[in-house]
Amino acid sequence: MTIPTHELNDGRTLPAIGFGTYPLRGEPGVDAIRSAIGVGYRLIDTAFNYDNEAAVGRAIAEGEIPRDELFVTSKLPGRYQAYEAATNAVRESTWRLGLDYLDLYLIHWPNPAQGNYVEAWRALVDAREAGIVRSIGVSNFTVEHLAAIEKATGVLPAVNQIECHPYFPQAEQLAAHRELGIVTEAWSPLGKASTARDEPVILRIAAANEVTPSQVVLRWHIQRGVVPIPKSADAARQIENLDVFGFELSDDEIAAITALGRADGRLFGGDPNQHEEM
Repeated sequence: MTIPTHELNDGRTLPAIGFGTYPLRGEPGVDAIRSAIGVGYRLIDTAFNYDNEAAVGRAIAEGEIPRDELFVTSKLPGRYQAYEAATNAVRESTWRLGLDYLDLYLIHWPNPAQGNYVEAWRALVDAREAGIVRSIGVSNFTVEHLAAIEKATGVLPAVNQIECHPYFPQAEQLAAHRELGIVTEAWSPLGKASTARDEPVILRIAAANEVTPSQVVLRWHIQRGVVPIPKSADAARQIENLDVFGFELSDDEIAAITALGRADGRLFGGDPNQHEEM
């Protein structure tokens, strides 16, 4: 299967769908991640705080896909946002993963109460210059946070990974990203345990296109220009989630799914202006 790509603002390319690894750990985690790579995922997403970078690295090492065909992402935890600590954490991630470099490194949350996210961004800019990472980005940053790091460094993120699913479609944030040339990734793109996939409109669209509700939601992301990062330990579900490039939703179907958005649609109330992830 050939997966389309997005061009990043640094000239590199990002697969149009990825594989999320939280909370896959230990031997079962290695098996699930190796399976995902085997069925065709090339964008693999982990984080320092997932405590599974070693499992991801082992799955990569035990697989048959050359390293340069994979796009490996990890994320900086809030407790290491001071410059020196951030620099060390990036190095630690590469060591845990057993890799010479990372394709993408993100600041996991801005943690505005700490006030160190600009300092952390400077560390990522320097890590990119040093070749430790090839692309840099952020996660859960608002437009205001993006403006602050650009003002301080002159560098915009290549990616902003945010909560995005039918109950929280983030239309304004997506529009801002498009204007700034930032690619949007979606964590929890299926809404985790929410009932979004059971909504009558999604069931109707799935039936009309002869696909599953999950495929409908993932296709909705892709047609909105968003890179979804679904997670599943089940090989059949991994294949299903990846098989979303053989059909197309109409504009009306896209609009109907987007209309499911709710004011209180966040999964756990993770407002980036208030949430502190350490």
